[in-house]
Amino acid sequence: MPFAAATADQRFVLDHVVELGQLAATERFAAASPDVIDAVLDGIGQFAEGEWAPLSRLGDTVGAKWTADGVVMPAGFADAYRAYVEGGWGTIGVPEAFGGQGLPFVVQTAVLETLGAANMGFALCPTLTVGAIEALGHHGSPEQQAAYLPHLATGAWTGTMNLTEPQAGSDVGAVRTKAEPRADGKWSITGQKIYISFGDHDMAENIVHLVLARTPDAPPGTKGLSLFLVPKYRLDAEGRPGEPNDVRVVSIEHKLGLHASPTCVLSFGDNGDCVGELIGPELGGMRGMFTMMNNARLNVGLQGVQVAERATQHAVAYARERVQSARAGAGREPVAIIEHPDVRRMLMRMKAQTQAARALVYLAAGQVDRATLGDAEAQKRLDLLTPLAKAHGTDIGCEVSSLAIQVHGGMGYVEETGVAQFFRDARITPIYEGTNGIQAADLVGRKLSMDNGGVVARLIADMRADARDGGLNALIDACYAVAQRLLTADVDDRLAASYPFLTMLSVAVCGWLMEKQARVAASAAGDPEFLAMKRAVADFYVAQIVPEALGLKASAMAPAAQLYALAPAAFAA
Repeated sequence: MPFAAATADQRFVLDHVVELGQLAATERFAAASPDVIDAVLDGIGQFAEGEWAPLSRLGDTVGAKWTADGVVMPAGFADAYRAYVEGGWGTIGVPEAFGGQGLPFVVQTAVLETLGAANMGFALCPTLTVGAIEALGHHGSPEQQAAYLPHLATGAWTGTMNLTEPQAGSDVGAVRTKAEPRADGKWSITGQKIYISFGDHDMAENIVHLVLARTPDAPPGTKGLSLFLVPKYRLDAEGRPGEPNDVRVVSIEHKLGLHASPTCVLSFGDNGDCVGELIGPELGGMRGMFTMMNNARLNVGLQGVQVAERATQHAVAYARERVQSARAGAGREPVAIIEHPDVRRMLMRMKAQTQAARALVYLAAGQVDRATLGDAEAQKRLDLLTPLAKAHGTDIGCEVSSLAIQVHGGMGYVEETGVAQFFRDARITPIYEGTNGIQAADLVGRKLSMDNGGVVARLIADMRADARDGGLNALIDACYAVAQRLLTADVDDRLAASYPFLTMLSVAVCGWLMEKQARVAASAAGDPEFLAMKRAVADFYVAQIVPEALGLKASAMAPAAQLYALAPAAFAA
């Protein structure tokens, strides 16, 4: 089924939620003129529709393969990736000093959304590379930046994040991979990492692994971790990939979805000859890794938007074509199922949730750019919005892809229609880069207390000042009441309330942004069909989805004692 980039809605959100024109008025982002942005969005749309979308089904049914020579991607992927590199699409948001185009991060976000909606598994490759660029750009030495960033920027080399080990999942402090100093100032790396997305493949000249490891005599826990740059191939005297660096692919995982993304088990230093370079100071690993992880968390939230957009397009196309039964009270002639009220309900919900999630993630991405300009308040708002964007964005991806199957009925449960792929692909997103439960814990444990509650209070004040709908204002007030309680609650009560509060606050932000877009669409010039759709979808969100979140207040106010009413053994009764 054909894919079309969501260019019109992306541009609308960039203009009216992100307020991209304000960024373009600064010297740092002066290149982001309307003509340039239009060219980028239109160009990536055409590229993704023509080059990446046709490979999505093949990526799912054939997938990446582990061989004695490393991981081999399905036919056509290497050529499509080469076209991505040659088109300069990896350079969009990279600073000019590192070989990039210097456009705002939020524009790069739009590019990644289109690529991922076209082919979500494939798009994980450049998504991880973006995170590696961010980490090296902030923490790498000038020599490391000069040697690696220009190649990572183009995508000729790709990047990975190596954190998880068999005994160290969410407990990062349990990492055991070792780094021993060498006489030449570099480090000898030994250990094993698991769940490494695109840890190996045959599409790029080199793969740059960023690896958390423990140096000799380092203290236990996360304080004892350092970050290392470990290339698949060492660089020769001219800075080109040369000798293999003793990094071995042990296996790739057999997964529910994302078959086009090889999830690797990597072994470092089996032969005692894996060489790494320290990134930043020794014992500063978590700072460097969190730079990469915070970037990745926004991009995983974006994956929720990607899969929701693609699933919605499939469901709408199927509902317009599938003829089944007469519409109740409207004669006996069978009609396309899009005419039936319950199918309409599902499709409206899918479009509303997808567009709301896009607005939330883009709003957060825009704060990245404002923080880059030195706006301290933007950095605080970004810190607050990141767990919302990651968790709520991925929850929406799962909900919308599940609804897409429902719209297809029994045919959705059959693999031949292809819609089940979106549901399978989406399911990992609430898990990796910090589970959504961890995002909720981060919200109530760290972000809520910033400025003694002032950061969330200022967000709520901005929403109150702008919101018009009574139900939306009631939700905003409920978020404030829960936040005030949690600021003084004990840790168990905060954590017990964390997920319902995260959802409440996320929906409040989304409702605020959707209502704002509806007002703009009511008076804006442009495509009347698009503007009418925008108003209807936003009105649906505020009228039907916002009240659902208000119902979560009771859960957010409930004591943790209810969760501990059963002894562990009683759960098996």
